[in-house]
Order: sequence, then structure tokens, then C-alpha cells
Amino acid sequence: MSKVVLIVGGGRSLGEYLSKHMAKEGYEVAVADLIYENAQKVADEINAAGGKGMAVGVNACVESEVQAMVQKVVDECGGIDLLIYNAGFARSSKITEFELKAFNSMVEVNLKGYFLCAREVAKVMVEKNSQGSIIVINSKSGKVGSKYNCGYSASKFAAAGLTQSLALDLAEHHIRVNSMMLGNLLDSDMFESLIPQYAVKLGVPESAVKQVYIDKVPLKRGCTFQDVANVVTFYASEKASYLTGQSVNITGGQVMH
Repeated sequence: MSKVVLIVGGGRSLGEYLSKHMAKEGYEVAVADLIYENAQKVADEINAAGGKGMAVGVNACVESEVQAMVQKVVDECGGIDLLIYNAGFARSSKITEFELKAFNSMVEVNLKGYFLCAREVAKVMVEKNSQGSIIVINSKSGKVGSKYNCGYSASKFAAAGLTQSLALDLAEHHIRVNSMMLGNLLDSDMFESLIPQYAVKLGVPESAVKQVYIDKVPLKRGCTFQDVANVVTFYASEKASYLTGQSVNITGGQVMH
């Protein structure tokens, strides 16, 4: 019987890649996204390729919607073995111009949404004794401060702390919880959207932004979707059965602690 993965924020960019990747790894994939049409498109493509996919629309920051999402997945798939929380939001600005609305939005999506999804999925895992795994897609900005990114960095540091607390809460149930601390995903929708703001921060043309970030990495390239998928696959597997509460760097050497 296939294991079931729920991927929140699975409808585009890295989330779409992870949804299709986990389907190839043999998982039944529940693709959840704020935009239902995106989730449905990815699920349809998984099914067309011979995998098993279903779509769910959800605002991960709304408790009732998260509860309904989890119930739908359980009703259709029988349970949840793996949660990948990939929803994220970022805005970049100097602290003196940073809007409270933007700060609050990052805390809502990057922290509160993770908390709600992890809590509801954990209930299912405990009830069904599935000894599952919870993985949050985090950022190197959750380990080191990031200029002009106070809201994003604060929410990501908090998510790393939440990961450790959840790992302790759920260890007795053999449910593992880990954070993936990503380097710059230069080809992601999120990074692309931030290029104009980063150009201002760096004082360079928009066309030069990516190279500046590449130059910061000892391995001299950005983080790819496949880099993330490789590590997620390992941490979701039984090969990582002794690993929980970890903040795992996927940064090409840019962050080493």
C-alpha cells in the first residue's frame, strides 16, 4: 500500500516539483494549495504520468480550512504518512520602511500555517499510529539574519524553534519533525518576485542580482529544486529514522552551522 504525502503549497514552483518527485518515489500525493486550480493541475499531471494524486484548496492560515483539508485527505487516502509544509511568503525592505502588514503576513504563512498543518496532521498520525514524518521547507534565513529581511528571517527562526518543540512533543509517537534550511532558490517564483527589492538592497541592476547571490556560495551555484528533493527524500525515509528536530542546511556551504 502506498504511503500518503500531503504537500501544502504544492501547486507551483518548488512545491510542484516536490509533488511530482514524491509521486515518482511511490507516494500517493495530496497536493494542497491556496489556488485550487494549481493544485488540480499538478494532481492531474501526476495521475497522467501513472501516479496517484488528489487536489485540495486551502488557506493554511485558517484553522477551519486546515482541519477540512486534513479530513478530506484522510477520507480519500486513509491517512497521512508525511507532511511537507512548503507554503511561504516573503517581502524585502529596510526595517525603517518595513510595513507591519508585511511582517504579519510572513508570520501568518511561514509560522502559523506550519503550526496549524503540523498540529492537525500530527493528530492523525498519533491516532493511526503511523509513525510518520513532518518536514518544513525553511531557509538559511532561519539560521542567520538577513539584511532587509527582518520579517522573513524572524518567522523562519521561529519555525526552526517550532520544529524542535514538535520533535520533542511527538518523539514518543515515533513521529519525526525536521526543517530544511534552503539556500537561495534562484529559479523559484519567490526569488524571482524579490529581485527588484534585492536590486535596491544590493545597489545593483536587477540583471546582476542572481550572480551576486551565486558569488556568496562556496560551491558557486544556487540551490536547485533537485537539491531540495534529494534531502527531503532522505529525511522522509526510514534511512533517517534516528534523525529528528534537525535544521538541515542545503546551502552549498554558505551556512555551515
